[in-house]
Amino acid sequence: MPLVSSLLYWGTNIVALIVVDWMFDGVRIDRWWPLLLGAAVLAIGNTVLKPILAVLTFPLIIVTLGLSYFGINVLMLVLAEWVAPDFSIDGFWTYVGATIVIWFVNFVLSRVLDAISD
Repeated sequence: MPLVSSLLYWGTNIVALIVVDWMFDGVRIDRWWPLLLGAAVLAIGNTVLKPILAVLTFPLIIVTLGLSYFGINVLMLVLAEWVAPDFSIDGFWTYVGATIVIWFVNFVLSRVLDAISD
């Protein structure tokens, strides 16, 4: 089942990026390939890189009351934008808003998928 859960996580990131592209004028994702690649990078970054960065910056996370953890989430979005061609985000506040929307969409879809699988 790890393959199925990985595909579902990738799918939720695809939906989240579609929502972000629709909501923000400063986000531009051209065509399907950048969308699929950006969602894959976001999923892999959140699964592999984010926990490592969280452990390394744990004291900073405690001192900033979690604000730097949010910064790590923004960095994962920056990584996805950097790797995927034809995927751009303009402006700091667009990054912040897009990160919040991606978190919210992933949260809602994971709850829905958990309810369906029970």
